[in-house]
Amino acid sequence: MVKLEKATTPTFYFIGVTTAQSSIMKLFPLWAKELNIDAVIKGIDINIHEDPSVYREVVQFLKDDELSLGALVTTHKIDLYQAAKDLFDELDPYARLFGELSCISKKDGKLVGHAKDHISSHLAMQAFIPTNFWEQHGGEAFLMGAGGSSIAITSNLIESANKNNRPSKIYVANRSQPRLDSMRSIINEISTDVEIEYVLADDMIINDEILTRVKPYSLIVNATGLGKDRPGSPLTNNCSYPENSLVWELNYRGDLLFMHQALNQKESKNLHVEDGWVYFIHGWTQVISEVFHMEINQKELSKVEQIASDYVTNKS
Repeated sequence: MVKLEKATTPTFYFIGVTTAQSSIMKLFPLWAKELNIDAVIKGIDINIHEDPSVYREVVQFLKDDELSLGALVTTHKIDLYQAAKDLFDELDPYARLFGELSCISKKDGKLVGHAKDHISSHLAMQAFIPTNFWEQHGGEAFLMGAGGSSIAITSNLIESANKNNRPSKIYVANRSQPRLDSMRSIINEISTDVEIEYVLADDMIINDEILTRVKPYSLIVNATGLGKDRPGSPLTNNCSYPENSLVWELNYRGDLLFMHQALNQKESKNLHVEDGWVYFIHGWTQVISEVFHMEINQKELSKVEQIASDYVTNKS
């Protein structure tokens, strides 16, 4: 069981797997000073796919402890929702639709669950995907992983509001069938005419094979978590990327093997390789806004980004 202690000062939590290794533990105090937030950050480490009773214990603790203000959830977004959704007084529409949550906050004495990945993934993709990329090139998308991030990214890519600027096809691969089935059920709730192929990939070679079928000018995403909390990549070192494609490693720390595999082919295949740093920034600022009931304007967001950039530079 995880160790939970009653907060003695306003506390914001990071629920993850190896939270002490995250840059946020150093960045949040700097951001809090800039944004005039009076709170400390504390990590809660939970093993991947932990027993439901552990997730319920954590949520009940946050609900009952007065000075525990809320939390950002990563890795456990679906498992925590499934285990403890009945403990929340309110769940936002995306949390209910996607069956996951990335943010826990309190408002008027109520515990509220939110799914923020839909918004943060949209903002992150805006930062590196060229305007009208799909409409101009007719490429596809290949997402490895069927968790919360993959669901959020796919929901953005297939939105009818994008009209002709959508992938011509989306591949989703995952090593367990239940997660694929769950994602299919969720995405089917969204009206779309984009073809989506769900593939059980319990061996990396299957991901390599799918990659050979993906068209040039496509988006390739590592949404598995491999390369961060667990070492490795969903692809083998023999993988071959489609030319002129965008490769998105959702992680920003760890061994980042997937990203290095893409960087090895960057010149020969004319790839744009993106890590998860911008996604990290938007993910955290969206949750901070909700937990502390504040609007982070563009000027403040730019300052937060600069603080993070300076931290990385100084750390290097």
